[in-house]
Amino acid sequence: MRISYNKLFKLLIDKNMKKKELREKAGISASTIVKMGRNEPVSVELIGKICLALDCSAGDVVEFFPDDPFYENASQTE
Repeated sequence: MRISYNKLFKLLIDKNMKKKELREKAGISASTIVKMGRNEPVSVELIGKICLALDCSAGDVVEFFPDDPFYENASQTE
């Protein structure tokens, strides 16, 4: 399963917020932001902290994509 945090980074742009500001407001580390920039998994607890800081839901922050080629092909035809 692939993970994408592109929604989070778009949300930061929309809110005119820098990553450093998010780190401070959510109480998360720089390494967490780096992991998210690489689309690596982070804990649900960290996602929760981010959602509280940005007043949003998890679906506004992270997306999951199956590795199954069937689903990849189906999503490309939609």
